[in-house]
Amino acid sequence: MSGFDKDFLWGSATSAYQIEGGISEGGKKDSIWDTFCRKPGTIRDHSSGEIACEHLKHWKQDVGLMSQIGLQSYRFSISWSRILPNGIGEINQEGIDFYDRLIDELLEKNILPFITLFHWDLPEALEKQGGWLNPEIAKWFGEYSGILSERFSDRVSNWFTLNEPQCFIGLGYYSGSKAPGFKLEVRDCLLALHHSLLAHGHSVRALRANAKKPIKIGPVPTGSVAYPAVDTPANRDVAYKATFNVFGSEEDKHMYHRWKSPVNPLWNIAWYTDPIFLGEYPEQGIEVLGNNVPKYTDEEMAIISEPVDFCGLNLYSGFPVQADPELEWVCQERPLGNSLTAFKWSVTPEIMYWGPKFIYERYKKPIYITENGMSGHDWVNDDGQVNDPQRIQFLKAYLKQFQKAASEKIPVKGYFLWSLMDNFEWEQGYEERFGIIHVDFETQERRFKDSAKWYSECIANNGSSL
Repeated sequence: MSGFDKDFLWGSATSAYQIEGGISEGGKKDSIWDTFCRKPGTIRDHSSGEIACEHLKHWKQDVGLMSQIGLQSYRFSISWSRILPNGIGEINQEGIDFYDRLIDELLEKNILPFITLFHWDLPEALEKQGGWLNPEIAKWFGEYSGILSERFSDRVSNWFTLNEPQCFIGLGYYSGSKAPGFKLEVRDCLLALHHSLLAHGHSVRALRANAKKPIKIGPVPTGSVAYPAVDTPANRDVAYKATFNVFGSEEDKHMYHRWKSPVNPLWNIAWYTDPIFLGEYPEQGIEVLGNNVPKYTDEEMAIISEPVDFCGLNLYSGFPVQADPELEWVCQERPLGNSLTAFKWSVTPEIMYWGPKFIYERYKKPIYITENGMSGHDWVNDDGQVNDPQRIQFLKAYLKQFQKAASEKIPVKGYFLWSLMDNFEWEQGYEERFGIIHVDFETQERRFKDSAKWYSECIANNGSSL
């Protein structure tokens, strides 16, 4: 027995800016990532998403590759500025047509489409009006969501609203490493995050109001999941608390893993998910963030907590904790030379069990793993093959833990491997390869890596070979 239900969905994921290319083609105008990439020193290899994987041209071939692997579902994002070049107002029919063709081709190949409405590429025209700091953005995003629902919900039943506000606010507005590259005060960032939560709520309402048939909707948070260094009742309790803890100051360092930079109070799960699923900001977070917490009304919280159907969860790396009589918990130091991906992220497969377990215990909603994977040192051998044994071992270890969650009847509904293909990895440019399909960015040739073949077998037997 595999542990996964027979209707469990095996898929992969991408995002628009990372694969589409054609940043000024088909009626599209700039997003903040187009602008960000033009600033000297922002992207490690001085590249951009201008060409990327040219998915705008090769979409049919790419869906064919998905079919060859045996994907049952595909999570992709829609470029807001390809649909609404100015963020609001006139609809770009060429953009609608592109996604229409993609959706139809996926369904033709028996691949279930999951749409992500926003994966970081805010229209530049809206950023010039204040972006996420402008309270009107919640309504702008609602209007955009309603358009997509009206056009695509006759064929698309599953929708994700905002991908990782912890990143597009925490890293885009606070640390400045991602577009638009701002380094604002915590107070301003929490206000921007509040507006993103309101945007999520307006999106849920607009999606349902314009849907052509019943649909399901959920958010996509990320964050670092804590897990017991040793599985004891006390360590389980503190791992749960640490997972949903909001870190507010440098003094919190003793409770967390080895910080290489100042504490980012936006890098947590609960500040985003508690309002959506529980209708309130976490009390512990309000305490540590103090006067930085934005003023809000009961009406706003009602919009934010509009009922949803599931929770997406992007999981990569976590941290082990153990109970401590004085500090409540401490993070266990990782051994020197511990397993790292090419991106230098720690390999912690335990989070694929504890993450879904903790999220379900707190929110009681079905769960999709919407991203999970690793960057590897992958290249084409003399024989034309791309061997990536570390990725296979990574996926096997993480999926075994996810399988454990499934076997305990935690309602896990699907898994979207990140990523379908090598692509533009944001500020890292093309120097990090997350795909199970190797892409030669000069020729646009695609090749299955060994991990794609392994994943195909895993899908075929519904994980029983794990």
